[in-house]
Amino acid sequence: MTQPHVGIDDDRPGSTGEHVLQEQCGSRDRADRFYSEQMSDHLNDQMREFVGRMEMVFVGTADGHGECDVSFRAGPAGFVRVLDPRRIAWPEFRGNGVLASAGNITENPHVGLLFMDFVHDLVGLHINGTASLMAADDFRAWYPDQKMETEAPGRRPERWILVDIEEAYIHCSKHIPRMMPVPRNRAWGTDDRKKKGGDYFGVAEERGLSRRQRTTVPDTSASVD
Repeated sequence: MTQPHVGIDDDRPGSTGEHVLQEQCGSRDRADRFYSEQMSDHLNDQMREFVGRMEMVFVGTADGHGECDVSFRAGPAGFVRVLDPRRIAWPEFRGNGVLASAGNITENPHVGLLFMDFVHDLVGLHINGTASLMAADDFRAWYPDQKMETEAPGRRPERWILVDIEEAYIHCSKHIPRMMPVPRNRAWGTDDRKKKGGDYFGVAEERGLSRRQRTTVPDTSASVD
């Protein structure tokens, strides 16, 4: 099967698919304005400040076949570290043992991140790039100035995910809802099933897995998801 659009506009940011649709939808001029005015290959001062005060990020990955997964990471403000204008990193802690995001990265390093400010400025920041995994001890050796502890007592990272930035650009504020933070005692690192949400969506119940059956399944998993 031929691929007539391969190579189209190779000098423009973005994918071949989006370029083709821009031509079909008549939006190329608007897209080019966005590329030139809003898209960067590094984090400028405002972007670095923005990342430094975020408490959450959505992480998109895909495996070697392109099967996608989106995960969520949260922590104290600044838990995602800006190592330099072209590299960021965040700690990975013990999770449900699935290791979906980290596993995908070992097959396919391309990641898409979305930071959202739902509280103050109602704006978002996209960061796309290539990711790699680094053991906690190696990260400590490479970046000795980075604080390893978090505000959560007893939690230490098992590994870090580093992202080399290829694209950084705004997510417009038009439809972002305003949210109000409320105090919450977080059970960081807990294995308490109820505190983690329990069988909220009833999947285990549908499959006839009693609480005893669920808690006696051998744990052969590793760490974070």
